[in-house]
Amino acid sequence: MKKKILVTGGAGYIGSHTIKQLGEANYDLVVYDNLSTGNTAAISYGELVVGDLADRQRLAELFAEHKFNAVLHFAASISVPDSVVKPLEYYSNNTANTLNLLHCCQQFDVNKLIFSSTAAVYGQPEVNPITEETSPQPLNPYGSSKLMSERLIRDYAVASNLKYVILRYFNVAGAEIGGSLGQTGKKASHLLKVACDAALGQRSHVGIFGTDFDTPDGTGIRDYIHVDDLARAHVDALIYLNGDHPSQILNCGYGQGYSVREVIEKVKEISGVDFTVIEAERRAGDPACVIAANDRITKVLGWKPRFNDLDTIVRTALDWEKKLTANSQPIKELVG
Repeated sequence: MKKKILVTGGAGYIGSHTIKQLGEANYDLVVYDNLSTGNTAAISYGELVVGDLADRQRLAELFAEHKFNAVLHFAASISVPDSVVKPLEYYSNNTANTLNLLHCCQQFDVNKLIFSSTAAVYGQPEVNPITEETSPQPLNPYGSSKLMSERLIRDYAVASNLKYVILRYFNVAGAEIGGSLGQTGKKASHLLKVACDAALGQRSHVGIFGTDFDTPDGTGIRDYIHVDDLARAHVDALIYLNGDHPSQILNCGYGQGYSVREVIEKVKEISGVDFTVIEAERRAGDPACVIAANDRITKVLGWKPRFNDLDTIVRTALDWEKKLTANSQPIKELVG
């Protein structure tokens, strides 16, 4: 009998890539998404139920209708600058809604949870690569809201039979290796997407926010992980939990970093377009360097990255963005 899985936020960027791999692995999927940023066309497997995690009654009805084996919780607000301006919205959507989900897990005895967390919980650590033992010191409400959600999950697990895998994502980028999926959020402000948009004439320029960080070229350094590799980590985590293993907190990254300038130059090289780059002041809450130590996830889950290559990440992202340009309008606002 197929295991039935609830996927919150499954119509989004990372959720949709994970759904594709779960569907191919023969899981029975129910996607719960309010479609505020998700795209129904990205859901390749499973049943879509449109709803909000803030609607606890609607969520409870969904749990009552299905006997879920596990929950994969992707639904969240994810913009660091946006969280600084609208902190209460982030605590509501990220933390309070995770609490609603846990109440339903308790009520309906669902005892396996995979949670999408973030490297933003670490803030700016003194030592890189960052291990899971690094003390969390988030610099912004986004990171704080995710860390609070982690604490809710961990505290509830102590008092119940819940087993969890918390995956702390580093910088997710690229598109499905076969070209069938990619990032579709209209307000997405991730560097690689913005740079691809600029290369394809969809934006007038790319902004570099901060050139005075304590890094070799003065711009922020991030550990970029291909979205297909991250999706595979969720499949591996589900297999792990179904094997009745202990709960885990795991970094999801490659253990190497690229600066903002390096990513921009790689997009220029692969696209052949010398688009405009504008330097600006730092954004509130942005750390200088964030690189993952990934020893634990490779050992615990047996996770093996397949697309650990900046060229592959950029090429898949650029190819995907080319597919989106035909029916899109140029984006004029300054993001990057």
